Amino acid sequence: MTISTPIDVPGAFAASYGAQGAEARTWLAGLPRLGGELLDRWELRPDGPARWGMASLVLPVRRPGGEPAALKLQRLREETAGAADGLRAWRSNGIVRLLEHDESSAAQLLERLDASRPLSSVTDEETALGVLAGLLARLTAVPAPAGLRGLSDIAAAMVEETPAAVPALRDPDERKLLETCAAAVAELTGEAGNRLLHWDLHAGNVLAGEREPWLAIDPEPLAGDPGFDLLPAIDDRWEAVTSSGDIGRAVLHRFDRLTEAVGADRRRAVGWTLGRVLQNGLWDVEDGKDRLEPAQVAIARTLLDHRR
Repeated sequence: MTISTPIDVPGAFAASYGAQGAEARTWLAGLPRLGGELLDRWELRPDGPARWGMASLVLPVRRPGGEPAALKLQRLREETAGAADGLRAWRSNGIVRLLEHDESSAAQLLERLDASRPLSSVTDEETALGVLAGLLARLTAVPAPAGLRGLSDIAAAMVEETPAAVPALRDPDERKLLETCAAAVAELTGEAGNRLLHWDLHAGNVLAGEREPWLAIDPEPLAGDPGFDLLPAIDDRWEAVTSSGDIGRAVLHRFDRLTEAVGADRRRAVGWTLGRVLQNGLWDVEDGKDRLEPAQVAIARTLLDHRR
């Protein structure tokens, strides 16, 4: 019996990911062996230094015929459980192509894109926004596959959690804002939608490709309303918004362009964007913070001031 050669896990990735807790460290302990087994199973050979983000390790590899690919190793979580189903449903249209998938570990073999050229490297704001708008329009046009986690359940849970979270915020105005966001979500729970959402599409999650100029990566698929997918692109590269001289105008420009691109009802898009602010606020409180992120506050207040 052939014994797989374990892969090397970069120390920087192990340190950053291991800080997330005991489950993360357990996963890290098994990662060298898992990576080696997948290299053997899919007949891959390493082809360069590994890259990593907050929650995954990506190894450049070559397939048996010499084609470049990328082996993505990530822990099986609720957010990643539907990633392969989402990628299959999108059929590589505007998003990285799935070549192989290991269901037990959530590992993916993907087409290799140019990790040195993310959309965030494009300096022209309108160009980058146009790319994001176009990709969002294509991705959210696809119906969500059966069995995918749904926005309706997530929304109901957020509304239920809000009363306990609000007192943790130090600023009374921010407490009121979080309550207002929850009220907006409560009004929309019956309109949660059934489109296939990326959930985290921003310029850092778009890479240059060969078959298309730009392709999305790292989806955490969700079935829901396209309006719930806008916030990551609205608060992306926030320094450009703050340096514009008119934060409200810049936010509305991004919001309106994205809403128009995906064909979302504006009322629902406002409500679901407030829902994303609520979600991020609840996560902040869970992490022990007593203030909301300034960008999130500015976006929420801008949309509330211009509801129509």
